[in-house]
Amino acid sequence: MILLIAFGVLLQEVLVNSQEETPTEVEPIPREPLYNYKNLNLPEEHIPYFLHSNRHIAMACKQDSHCPYKKHLAYLKSCWGYEKSCKSEFRFGYPICNYVDVGWTDSIESAQEIFWRQADFGYAKERLNEMRTLCQPVEAGDSWLACSRYLQHCRATNLYIDLRTAKRNHDRFKEDFFQSGQIGGHCILDVHTLMSEGQCKSPLQSWFAELQAYTPLGFRPIEDGKCDIVIEKPTYLMKLDAGVNMYHHFCDFINLYITQHVNNSFSTDVNIVMWDTEGKIRITILARSTEYRKILNQDELVKALKTVSAFDVQVVDYKYKKLGFLDQLRITHNTDIFVGMHGAGLTHLLFLPDWATVFELYNCEDERCYLDLARLRGIHYVTWQKKNKIFPQDKGHHPTLGEHPKFTNYSFDVEEFMYLVLQVADQVTQHPKWPFKKKRDEL
Repeated sequence: MILLIAFGVLLQEVLVNSQEETPTEVEPIPREPLYNYKNLNLPEEHIPYFLHSNRHIAMACKQDSHCPYKKHLAYLKSCWGYEKSCKSEFRFGYPICNYVDVGWTDSIESAQEIFWRQADFGYAKERLNEMRTLCQPVEAGDSWLACSRYLQHCRATNLYIDLRTAKRNHDRFKEDFFQSGQIGGHCILDVHTLMSEGQCKSPLQSWFAELQAYTPLGFRPIEDGKCDIVIEKPTYLMKLDAGVNMYHHFCDFINLYITQHVNNSFSTDVNIVMWDTEGKIRITILARSTEYRKILNQDELVKALKTVSAFDVQVVDYKYKKLGFLDQLRITHNTDIFVGMHGAGLTHLLFLPDWATVFELYNCEDERCYLDLARLRGIHYVTWQKKNKIFPQDKGHHPTLGEHPKFTNYSFDVEEFMYLVLQVADQVTQHPKWPFKKKRDEL
């Protein structure tokens, strides 16, 4: 009420003053853009095709002085090829074949059509035509699930995922990762249709293994406060073919691009999550913010570690003012390989799990200190051996003793570092207490 009165007084003062002063011409205030055009993360030449499928944006652009794409409004007949309103003469392109592969088809026209459906925008058209709702919402706030044939492409809203008791192993895509009630939503599930789509059940061909456990829930996951974490940003879940080289990884980019078309969304303000149920080896690198014994090429070592899909890598700096002691213990206890330079921080090895290894990157010629502590704790210990593959910044600067290996910084040969870490990883996974150790069937 006070705010309203104050605003009224202010308004009266403005009106009085405006009557006393000579009227001046008021410049029009620029309107806000009718659409966030920055979200159109597309090459300029692709804009007409996008506007064809999004006539509401084209209409906004026509009326909006801020729209940078007005020149494309004259070409709205241009289309990708998968739209229902797309005429063949205006589609993005069409393959040209010069000969027919015997046994594949019997005419050039048929070969061109097959290629367009299997390796061009015709593929997106088939997926769009196959989309059907598997879990139907009834009221606002309900969940929704729709998939193409064989569950090769799926979309969901208000999806509930319970990871509290999910168990990992060394299978990249564990087929029984979810049990009933661990994935689902508040909607009416067409169980018969869902279960009939399992013909292509395979890690890289379908989401059937994960969604066969989809459960109609008796609660609304978000509205009823059943989630510890709510992700509101659009999120892609992807099963990666292999990130070890560009040949295999290129398949993943193609799948993501096709999904953008099927979703009719080209925004980059999204999450992309690699779906992987493998029990990864958790590597923690202990960084140092002190003057000496820093790892000079730490970023390079971390980058090399991250090329191994079986590794989950993190870098920490145990500053008590920034990271509480309990949080430090939690990180250490959830580490399989603990890497760090010689220093007091390696005392955290006392809190590592039984199967873990401490890798003292370089002991600075103090050979027994953490070797003995690891032995007393009962965990495996390794350190750098080849001195010709370690590179000190200088000879060290002890304040009274002069040259000293503890008073300088170091770089490490990346190849030798990876060789040692891979050896350690084998030792970790072979430990009898390693929680993801594969069980062998007894005869």
